[in-house]
Amino acid sequence: EKVEVRGEIYMSTKSFEQLNEQMKDDKLFANPRNAAAGSLRQKDARITATRHLDFFGYQIGYIQGMDFYLQSQALQLIRDWGFLVNPYIQLAKSLEEVMDYCQKWEKERFNLPYEIDGVVIKINDLAQQQELGTVARDPRWSIAFKYPPTQVATKLLDIRVNIGRTGSVNPWAALEPVNIRGVTVSRAALHNEGDVQRKDLRIGDWVLVQRAGEVIPQVVKPVEERRTGQEEVYHLPERCPLCDTPILRIPDQAMAYCPNEECPARNLESIIHFVSRGAMDIDTIGEKMCEQLVTTGYVKSVADFYTLTREQLLSLEGVKDRSADKMIAAIEASKHRNFWRLLIGLNIRYMGEKTAQIIASAFGNIDNLLVAGEAEIVGVPGIGPIIGQSVYNWLQAEKNRALIERLRQAGVNMQAEQQEETTGPLSGQSFLLTGRLNTMTRPAAEEAIVKLGGKIASGVSKSLNHLIVGEGAGSKLAKAQKAGVPIHDEQWLLDLLKEHESEV
Repeated sequence: EKVEVRGEIYMSTKSFEQLNEQMKDDKLFANPRNAAAGSLRQKDARITATRHLDFFGYQIGYIQGMDFYLQSQALQLIRDWGFLVNPYIQLAKSLEEVMDYCQKWEKERFNLPYEIDGVVIKINDLAQQQELGTVARDPRWSIAFKYPPTQVATKLLDIRVNIGRTGSVNPWAALEPVNIRGVTVSRAALHNEGDVQRKDLRIGDWVLVQRAGEVIPQVVKPVEERRTGQEEVYHLPERCPLCDTPILRIPDQAMAYCPNEECPARNLESIIHFVSRGAMDIDTIGEKMCEQLVTTGYVKSVADFYTLTREQLLSLEGVKDRSADKMIAAIEASKHRNFWRLLIGLNIRYMGEKTAQIIASAFGNIDNLLVAGEAEIVGVPGIGPIIGQSVYNWLQAEKNRALIERLRQAGVNMQAEQQEETTGPLSGQSFLLTGRLNTMTRPAAEEAIVKLGGKIASGVSKSLNHLIVGEGAGSKLAKAQKAGVPIHDEQWLLDLLKEHESEV
């Protein structure tokens, strides 16, 4: 008999406080979640053994020689085998009981000996779990009910900007340091100038701050009743603070941009983006290492990663033999990433994951893309004029073509994987969903459309065949109306899927 018990390792609040008492001031952990994760990542298992970590089993992943049919049975088996299971798990017989349970722990969660930010709700019947299936990595039979984050008041000391990889000017809030559930917060993102104006944030305001999802610091709103009249209304700078280039504002766009492609901030951010998990996934090289590589002059463009030597890496602060070897291996492995990942890594404006996958699939390799005309790129289902023009213009720049050639010479993959195209009753039709659906999640709806041969577009364009509109639809609806795209409600989509359900 074989069995795999899955669960979660956590650190109690008391153990977290005791651990931090033993740490040096510059090595303190921010919260119990980080402390638990950091303890598990220790290369020396003896250090991990000294940390007071706990475990709750919550699922059986694999089992041989035994059958069970309910999640509640699985939990009892885990208990019988001697593993700890959370004592507050409850089997609910109705949605009302589920909601009562969620509301109860929203009030009582601070009395627990560990931190939680919500409750996980699961379908008990394993046959129903299997029938519901998953979307990507997310099971349809399990959902997290998240609690509102804790809000605290602090002073907005200043509003500053940083420059993103595409030149976007991103304001952020410099805050008087404040503790939010064990984490000291001194800065928070503000998205764009419109976000600052909508919230009417002024330098010198008292503001409410929260950690979205108990992680990301966020300024919620000003505390207007505490204003003294000394607060300053904020305006975005007229010139880039890094390279002094005049800031560019594009009509009907929320973001302002530094148009200087040689801006040092843009260059650094584009290099950090290239190695990121969403792009080329060079997992041993992070933001700090990128900063070192740029400062030393070893990396001036992303192609320079592929000419780095072991000796250069060993000359960097904190890099030893083993970490240098790991970085070289990770760089070599990145040469074999999917073509669409390279398209993301090239830092083309509007090139997200879905857009990159569509373009890689449509053109097959970099050479076909390089000779494609603007109309040809724009005409790909799911692309449209804004994205298509951005991609075409980027490819026409001589310095970008030179970069592609350097990457080609380094052996970076520029060929898309051959995929069998799904055919079905929706073949040749493109769909885009916006707003909240009531009967299914958006990923589930997209999966059903693709199974019937349809394509999911990355944005609104005149070539889009169908826009499906749920509750709270945003700017995509207005754009579709202006472009004359056929617009349908959720029921239309359900009827369409039901009509063809036997063909999946």
